[in-house]
Amino acid sequence: MRAENELVVIRGHRELYERTWHLFTSAKLEVACAANDLITWVADRNPPPCPDKTLPGFAIRKLYRPGILLDPAATQHVRQMAQLGAQIKITTDEINETILIDRRVAILAGDTAHGPRSFSVVWAADVVQAVGSLFDAAWRAATDLEVYDRQLVELRQLAPRILRLLGSGCKDETAARTLALSVRTYRRRVAELMSALGASSRFQAGVRARELGLV
Repeated sequence: MRAENELVVIRGHRELYERTWHLFTSAKLEVACAANDLITWVADRNPPPCPDKTLPGFAIRKLYRPGILLDPAATQHVRQMAQLGAQIKITTDEINETILIDRRVAILAGDTAHGPRSFSVVWAADVVQAVGSLFDAAWRAATDLEVYDRQLVELRQLAPRILRLLGSGCKDETAARTLALSVRTYRRRVAELMSALGASSRFQAGVRARELGLV
């Protein structure tokens, strides 16, 4: 797939999967991915094919938001990817959901505000270079998976209960007693949970948690 104008817009995950398969299988140097979760790049539950990891010098880099580590199943999947050789980091900053293939193609994820998610596949060298520079900056500032995973152990255990309590609308004092925490500790955990979910309010945290399948 290649367009004369060096940009193709794809609609929906199935089309993304069908039309970009060959780009992944032909990768020779690196596949770099930035995503908020494991959902963005899924195509009918079939992820894009993994390139041959045995190629000398080949690298797979994946950058995620912390919310991915609140789901035990997603956490296990990410750990397995790391065990298979993928380099994985976690960032608390906002990221543009992107895939870079050999620094010659960039796939940019759109939003879902107007129906099925759109994806822009770009070959324009200047654009790909700019996207790559943004990814590199975010990568340098991010935290290694192993380090962040350890930091999130307690919050991951509390997250489902905190989210249920937030959804119930009970007061902080009641929620804290339910979890056998002080009110101060409970509020700190809520703030940490909101940060991990990339939410600016408790309501937004609930919405984001539902998007991730945490509640």
